[in-house]
Amino acid sequence: MKNEFVLTLSCPERPGILHAVTSFLLGHGCDITEHQQFDDADHGIVFLRTSFAAPGTEATLDRLRDTFAPVAAEFGMDWQLRDAAVKPRVLVMVSRFDHCLADLLYRWRSGALDAEIVLVVSNHPDLEPLAAAEGLPFAHVPVTAGTKPQAEARLLALVEEHHVDLVVLARYMQVLSDDLCKRLEGRAINIHHSFLPSFAGAKPYHQAHRRGVKLVGATAHYVTADLDEGPIIEQEIIRVDHRCGAERLVTVGRDAESLALARAVNWHCQGRVLIHGNRTVVFS
Repeated sequence: MKNEFVLTLSCPERPGILHAVTSFLLGHGCDITEHQQFDDADHGIVFLRTSFAAPGTEATLDRLRDTFAPVAAEFGMDWQLRDAAVKPRVLVMVSRFDHCLADLLYRWRSGALDAEIVLVVSNHPDLEPLAAAEGLPFAHVPVTAGTKPQAEARLLALVEEHHVDLVVLARYMQVLSDDLCKRLEGRAINIHHSFLPSFAGAKPYHQAHRRGVKLVGATAHYVTADLDEGPIIEQEIIRVDHRCGAERLVTVGRDAESLALARAVNWHCQGRVLIHGNRTVVFS
């Protein structure tokens, strides 16, 4: 019997880091199944992701964490160790656009999403049947300028109640407050309907059509208080030409949004995304 684990870390670059990690794993009889590393020479930081299999029942998550802690402390590591068999619990937020939600639900149902979707939250009731068809609870949390604090308090209560690890804004058309962004830092992903930086303001696809663009894109990024400026996880582009009207660009854009968001959610849940300031290292 073998248990699968994923170790991710970043720390100041110095000799002996990889040796320390591999020696630790060897000492516990572990077998490395995947290893990726990036040495950021500009900032002098090492980023590492290692998947490994631990034999027997003695190598538990708690025991591995306890025994690795002194190694991490020696090198000043910012690290996480997780059980690969435990899928992160995901709350999906939507408004009225259903394409990203439908795509995530299909991937989840088919086993292609390394996450456990536990709840759908929306500021409109329109998509409740879509959630219900998958047997998922649906929470309608209306938002107005006057009720925004109460709505966000309700959202945080739902996050706690359902033990949510990741919040996914799947075309949720409300701006989160600075306080909520900070509360969800590093565990909330948004999909932006453009290849950032791009056309600001309303109807980006119509602006793109007027400019005669040849690429339609979408950007999945972590949510921060700086609107649409969070660390980028994934971007998708699809080539178009002069024959595409504005509505066709909308359709193509929805495909790009769904693809970029699904990859970002999967990579986050697999522990493949490490945040460094306003940038990410993605071991895809």
